[in-house]
Amino acid sequence: MVTVTRSQTGVRIETRTLKVLKALAEYLDLSLGDLLEGIVLHAFEGKPPFGPETTEKIRQLKEVYGLDLTAEDAHRIDDAESRG
Repeated sequence: MVTVTRSQTGVRIETRTLKVLKALAEYLDLSLGDLLEGIVLHAFEGKPPFGPETTEKIRQLKEVYGLDLTAEDAHRIDDAESRG
């Protein structure tokens, strides 16, 4: 075990992405924070965070919640609220 200090934060995230993340956390029996930490730590090391079974579950959840964004979209997302 590694002991860490955590901070509470308010993060803005695309709604469908959040729904998929929450559903995936529930499926994996993790908190949303633990899921996000795991994804980020894997990404920081250039490692895939999920195996084939979890990747398939993510595909299913994306379909359920209508999430059609891809990694390519990450730098092209426009916030509807900023358009005022």
